[in-house]
Amino acid sequence: MPTVAFHTLGCKVNFYDTEAIWQLFKQEGYEQVDFESTADVYIVNTCTVTNTGDKKSRQMIRRAIRRNPDAIVAVTGCYAQTSPAEIMAIPGVDIVIGTQDRDKIIPLVKQFQRDRQPINAVRNIMKTRTFEELDVPDFADRTRAFLKIQEGCNNFCTFCIIPWSRGLMRSREPESVLKQARQLVDAGYKEIVLTGIHTGGYGEDMDNYSLARLLQDLDQIDGLRRVRISSIEASQITDEVIEVLNSSDKMCRHLHIPLQAGDDRVLARMRRKYTTAEFGEKIEKIRHALPGVAITTDVIVGFPGETEEMFRNGYRFMEQMQFSEMHVFPYSKRTGTPAARMEDQVDEEVKNERVHELIDLSENMQLAYAKQFVGEVLEVIPERTYKGDPDSGLLMGYSDNYLQLVFKGSENWIGDIVKVQLTEAGVNECRGQIVRALEQAQAVHA
Repeated sequence: MPTVAFHTLGCKVNFYDTEAIWQLFKQEGYEQVDFESTADVYIVNTCTVTNTGDKKSRQMIRRAIRRNPDAIVAVTGCYAQTSPAEIMAIPGVDIVIGTQDRDKIIPLVKQFQRDRQPINAVRNIMKTRTFEELDVPDFADRTRAFLKIQEGCNNFCTFCIIPWSRGLMRSREPESVLKQARQLVDAGYKEIVLTGIHTGGYGEDMDNYSLARLLQDLDQIDGLRRVRISSIEASQITDEVIEVLNSSDKMCRHLHIPLQAGDDRVLARMRRKYTTAEFGEKIEKIRHALPGVAITTDVIVGFPGETEEMFRNGYRFMEQMQFSEMHVFPYSKRTGTPAARMEDQVDEEVKNERVHELIDLSENMQLAYAKQFVGEVLEVIPERTYKGDPDSGLLMGYSDNYLQLVFKGSENWIGDIVKVQLTEAGVNECRGQIVRALEQAQAVHA
């Protein structure tokens, strides 16, 4: 039986795409092996959001080539899309695909096996107008299912290379989304995470359909217990979306809403489509509709032109927003973006100092958010045994409001929904005590 190994860098969308590519190899009779093992085919799904993403991608490509010089090495993903010639120049790379035509990977592998000639299959992504259907009926080693509903982005923020690596926004047909959602529920998944490059833009390229409509339709699927939105822009959280979030008991009390900067002058230079006042008003509206909601965010530190005063303004605004967690990134130059050409670049040492300040703030806010729920009983889906001590009989899982809880329990509960009382708040994880397994209780009363 031929073997294939995968390594994925970057975001949830990349992990979804890798799972979809694996389905194609599985249907062809391949066995999946660990990336550090000897395989017949290696797939490296790359990231290009930062320079570090490019560098790590090249490292993993070279690692695959060293692991088995006779293997077929195929490279896909965002870095492959933006820099195919750079990747083709690495000795030992056989196929480069990019972020489209992944459904053709098996024929491309067969073509290389026949001709033994390197293949650059990357096309101009900006000409693509349809969503690439890549179905994933189940996931390896995951208890939450990811469901890709959208691809591409039309925003063209000045710091971001993603539109050039993923193309313009295109939505997946509702019937296809709902069909896969039902497949995932039938496969035993209790929670589905909606994901995409610009998830909140779903439906903007369609007539008479929207993200709110999709959420309503997902709410009607029997057996689906949780729907989580992986990321959504503040401007795309419409009153209709808030109404569905408020009225449905399946919608998770957790929204990831990227802020990127807390000063209006920096936001304008980034070409973001809101002011801090507009962002704050939207957050207030969401919290009014969804009491106890967890709001996580992304922040870029040291954007060109960010002065100490601008950083302090941002710090105070983030403190005021009381996020439940912030993902903090130092600004990274991406060649070809307007921000990379800006003259007033911020010193790396200053960036690092500011990053650490915001990480400290994030941890303080994380703890403050978690403390609100001490003593409360939360519904948790156990994902795995506790990595800190695998033999301790402890499980780890997430509540609907994205608190990570560690508690004693049976491995048989992994993937089900259990009730856990939060007993001790923490920054990255909280401790809890099992109350009872909901599924078992329902079976008793059935």
